[in-house]
Order: sequence, then C-alpha cells, then structure tokens
Amino acid sequence: MTQSDEIETLVRQRIRALRIARGWSLDDLADRCFFSASTLSRMETGHRRIGLDQLMVLARELGTSIDQLVEPEDDEDVVIRPVRDESQGRTTWSLTRDQGQHGLKVVRMRLTQPPARAEDGDLPVHPGRDWLTVLSGTLLLVLGDRTIRIEAGQAAEFSTMVPHSFGSEGGPAEVIMMLDQEGERTHRRDL
Repeated sequence: MTQSDEIETLVRQRIRALRIARGWSLDDLADRCFFSASTLSRMETGHRRIGLDQLMVLARELGTSIDQLVEPEDDEDVVIRPVRDESQGRTTWSLTRDQGQHGLKVVRMRLTQPPARAEDGDLPVHPGRDWLTVLSGTLLLVLGDRTIRIEAGQAAEFSTMVPHSFGSEGGPAEVIMMLDQEGERTHRRDL
C-alpha cells in the first residue's frame, strides 16, 4: 500500500468516524453535502475516490479542516520526545509541542543549583503568572525579598511581576511548570 493509499484510507475512516460521532446517518451527511447517500457510502468504503471539491464540502459540514482529515497518523502526533537543554544547573524538557489552548507551555525541569538571590543581581520580572508543582526534592522559590520552600507534592502559583528565581535545596529538585508566553520567553532565555 502506498502512502497515498494509506492517507486515502485514513481520510475515509475519519469522515465515517466524524459522521458517526455526530450521530448522523449516511442520509443526514449526504443531505448536508448535497450528495446522494449511495455516493457518500461509496466514498466511505473506498469504492469511489473523493475529489478535492467533495473533500472541502465534507470537511466544512463535519466541522473540521482538510488538513486535519489528511494529516498522516504516526507516533509523532502522540509521543513527545523531550530534548534536554542543560545550562546553569538546570535540565529542561518541553512536554508540549506548541503553546497550548490557553497560551501555556508545560516544561519539566531538573534543578541542581540554588536560586539566584536579589543581592546576586537583577532577578527576572515579566508580565504573567507561573505555576509549578514539585515532583521530587525541595525547591527554593525567591520572590523579591522572600524565600519560600516548596517540598515534593506541593505546588505554587505566583505573579511574575515580582522579581523571582528558583533553584534546588540540598540536592536535585524536579518540577513541572506551566509557563505563559512571557514566562516561557523569559525562562527559556535564562536557561
């Protein structure tokens, strides 16, 4: 089977699955698309090729896009293979491909050094909020003049308009962070 045949089969399966998920019969979708039910049936079963003009109509009526209908299916659409980025005593793994639905990026971070302090220089400030949960170890979060200890199993949320930094205490600490767009830009630059 060629890649073209595989994609065509996948498109047919997706059209049928979307139709059924909406609770539509062949007649229901055919009426919406101005096809006959037998034409639609032959398209779904592979007894008739689907033309681009027909695919456009089907995508619109099914509430999807042609891109989503023809997108190849492989592990890459499910499995994220993190890339290590080691610097300044931190290892980070991006756990999302792109900014999420609400503009958030999820990052796993392993910290091995203590946080920067205000007396060490300027701490970053940026619009937005950061959210994190500590998976293992102890995280020290410096917020302005305060140092807050966050243990494994605990979480924190804070305004990033307060000068801040974070690092580990007494050994490595692993955290999962959700960063908004400004937070990602700032923390990725620091790494």
